[in-house]
Amino acid sequence: MHAPSPIKRRPSRQIHVGNVAVGGDAPIAVQSMTNTNTLDVDATVAQIQQLEKAGADIVRVSVPDMDAAESFGKIKQRVDVPLVADIHFDYKIALRVAELGVDCLRINPGNIGREDRVRAVVSAARDNGIPIRIGVNAGSLEKDLQKKYGEPTPAALVESAMRHIDYLDRLDFQEFKVSVKASDVFMAVAAYRDLATRIEQPLHLGITEAGGLRSGTVKSSIGLGMLLMDGIGDTIRVSLAADPVEEIKVGFDMLKSLRLRAKGINFIACPSCSRQNFDVISTMNQLEERLEDVMTPLDVSVIGCVVNGPGEAKETDIGLTGGSPANLVYIDGKPASKLRNDHLVDDLEKLIRDKVRQKQQQQDDMIARSV
Repeated sequence: MHAPSPIKRRPSRQIHVGNVAVGGDAPIAVQSMTNTNTLDVDATVAQIQQLEKAGADIVRVSVPDMDAAESFGKIKQRVDVPLVADIHFDYKIALRVAELGVDCLRINPGNIGREDRVRAVVSAARDNGIPIRIGVNAGSLEKDLQKKYGEPTPAALVESAMRHIDYLDRLDFQEFKVSVKASDVFMAVAAYRDLATRIEQPLHLGITEAGGLRSGTVKSSIGLGMLLMDGIGDTIRVSLAADPVEEIKVGFDMLKSLRLRAKGINFIACPSCSRQNFDVISTMNQLEERLEDVMTPLDVSVIGCVVNGPGEAKETDIGLTGGSPANLVYIDGKPASKLRNDHLVDDLEKLIRDKVRQKQQQQDDMIARSV
């Protein structure tokens, strides 16, 4: 559980989105996108704060017109997490949000317009110390590429990306990241693998329009998991037709499973069977809901019987093994106490929170000693 990930990440240039480093040796950043009306400043701020509370490192906001750009400026003043402005069609919107303090500009090479407009956006980005995300999407490829390839393909996505990268290279602008998203897993994975060999800049991973909560989570986990296992990816967005907060949860769970990020509780739980001595599913549902606020890394095993329970518990910070007449709790791999089913969730939550406070205090002490 505590062993480092065996994944060797692709070397990449590091850029900064606000105060968040992306690429290089920085942790893989997890981001989402608001789905509120950007003109509704209060609602958008509230959603951004919910995403930040869930652990979002970066949040993207759609800015479809100049009125939205002005609202974006007000939103930016009220939140702490770095914001990316999602720009389509009108390059002047990018120029305006650059003035208003945006942390990153996301532009699509298929619809931003002529090279002189790209040059204007790059100039604004350079003057304000803002990175750019080149966002290529299978659904909005340039018309000549659609004609050339007949349909979206990995090669078409990469050619589109390289075309825009060439614009930035000619302008000697290297502070950018790139995405080549498709809703088809095979297409996206092939495009990212190809692009990863061509440039040094960080890559923003995503399977676009992946689907609802369950189907989108599965599709994203397969596609992004394949790339992450290859060491490809410096920031991820899990695109779900669901509450954006779920995107952050799934993203972190994905990275935790590959030992690429440690944030919050890593639960190990059995699927339950007739051997269980307590209701594993109900216990897990309650624990996950109650402990969503915990950001300190912690491994917790919840196993319904003694077949695998002790073995899992010895490898976790806190482990619960079902037993009769009482369940056995392990702390740091050693038997510590017994809990009855009557107040099992309450008692286990208290133990977990006590352990979280202990670990946080240890971390604070280490930081204080190093200063």
